[in-house]
Amino acid sequence: MRSSVARSGMAGAAEEEPVRILIADDHPVYRSGLRMLLGNVEHLCVVGEARTGPEVLAMANELKPQLILMDVNLPGITGIEATKTLASRHPEIAVIMVTMLDDTDTFFAAMRAGARGFLLKEANSDELALAIKIVRYGGLVFGSHASTWVIDHLTKPPAAGKPFPELTDREREILTLVADGHGNAAIARTLGLSIKTVRNYLSRIFLKLRLVDRTEAAVRARRAGMGH
Repeated sequence: MRSSVARSGMAGAAEEEPVRILIADDHPVYRSGLRMLLGNVEHLCVVGEARTGPEVLAMANELKPQLILMDVNLPGITGIEATKTLASRHPEIAVIMVTMLDDTDTFFAAMRAGARGFLLKEANSDELALAIKIVRYGGLVFGSHASTWVIDHLTKPPAAGKPFPELTDREREILTLVADGHGNAAIARTLGLSIKTVRNYLSRIFLKLRLVDRTEAAVRARRAGMGH
């Protein structure tokens, strides 16, 4: 199957140089497993592993990968913020988000940041290899679960008058709960998220709104009419 995909993409693909890939994920076990998976695929070469957002940007400069498999929740700088920076500094580097977060907010935030693909971490080696080839040849890749989101986004009119338009719907939802005085554990229970995921969302909110701490976030949110 791999050879037929390569031939359909461009003539002489069997002789092309391997695609240089950088893995960006803060979990060493997942990085190791992903490197092993990709190591068994023709024409793919893992050139490095980054553990944090700042490391991704530094290694992109140093190693010049052609493609980055990027987790969303990276320490220091989120994968989405790192993708946005890479799109500006290195538009020649394609980014595929590989995440456990299966929700519309994360998907659209990643694609707006400049990602060329969005896959769940359960993807197998064949799915990863096919996604990499499609993205390298200029295409976009996302799982079938995201097709409905894209169609809805294109066909439904955007909601008007939302506070903080730079935030996603999920981020506004979390900020509303912060305005109501809920802690991370309560927010996690209410929304069915892990506490780590809530912390990551809050980091993104603080970064986007240039907030110093939770108290300032609650005050800004209540002034904007959020909360009860």
